[in-house]
Amino acid sequence: MPHYHNLRASWASQGPQGVVTRGTTGFNRLRRSDRWLRYHLDVQRLLWHAEAPLAIDIGYGASFTTTVEWARWLRQIRPDITVTGVEIEPSRVLPPRDGVTFELGGFEMAGHSPHLARAFNVLRQYDAADVEDAWREVTSRLTPGGLFLEGTCDEIGRRAAWVLLDASGPRTLTLAWDPFGAERPSDIAERLPKVLIHRNIPGEPIHALLTAADRAWDISAGWAPHGPRVRWRKALELLADDAPVARPRRNIRDNVLTVPFGFVAPEYEQGWTG
Repeated sequence: MPHYHNLRASWASQGPQGVVTRGTTGFNRLRRSDRWLRYHLDVQRLLWHAEAPLAIDIGYGASFTTTVEWARWLRQIRPDITVTGVEIEPSRVLPPRDGVTFELGGFEMAGHSPHLARAFNVLRQYDAADVEDAWREVTSRLTPGGLFLEGTCDEIGRRAAWVLLDASGPRTLTLAWDPFGAERPSDIAERLPKVLIHRNIPGEPIHALLTAADRAWDISAGWAPHGPRVRWRKALELLADDAPVARPRRNIRDNVLTVPFGFVAPEYEQGWTG
C-alpha cells in the first residue's frame, strides 16, 4: 500500500485535493452506514429543511454502486435530493446513472457546498496525520449546519465504523456490525477509523471502550439463545453504566454502538482548534 506524505502541500495547487486510492468497492458494501444515516434525526431534519438538498460522495471508487445505493436511501428522506459522486482519478468519472451524477474532484468536492458529504474507505489509505486536514477541508465547505460522515468497512460490509462531523469537529463515533459476523464487539477494532485504529492499546480511551463492550457482552451470555441482536441490546444496557452510549430508538438489523467522539479520542485530539 502506498505511503502518503505532505497532504496539505499537495492541496496548495489547483485541482482535485487528495491522492488516488485503490478504488475497490462492491454492491451493498456500505449498507450499515446507509441505514444508520437514513434514520438519524439530525440528518432527517437537515434534509427536510434544505431548500435544494445536495449530497456529495467523496472517492466513490471504481464503480457507481455505493453512490447509487446511497442516493436511494437518501431519497427516502428527500425524493428531490441531488446526489453527486466525486473521484480524483479521471478514469473513474462515470456518466450519469440512476439520477446520480459523477465529477472529477477530491476533498474540495469539485467546488460544491453540500448539506451532506461522505467519504468511506478513503482516509483509511492515508497517514493518520493527514486525517484532520481532510476533515477540516470538507467541513469548511459544507453549507451551514451541514454534516460529514467519514468511515471504513471490510470488503463486504459486515463490519464498519464511522465518525460523524460538522463544522465544529467530530461529533460521534459509531461501530456497526452484522450480528452474525462477529464473535465479540472488539472484533470491530480492525475497522476503526484511521485516527483511532492505532490507538487501540491499553491506556487509550478506545481500548477501554472496546474492553467494556466485551465485558458487557460476556455478562449478557444468558441471552445468547435469543440471538445476537437481543444479546447485544442487553449488553448495551449494561455498557451504558460505563459509557455515554446512544440508545437506539428502534430495533435495527445491525449491532450498533455510538458514543460521543470526545469519549474515545486520544487526549491531544479531544479539542477541535478551528
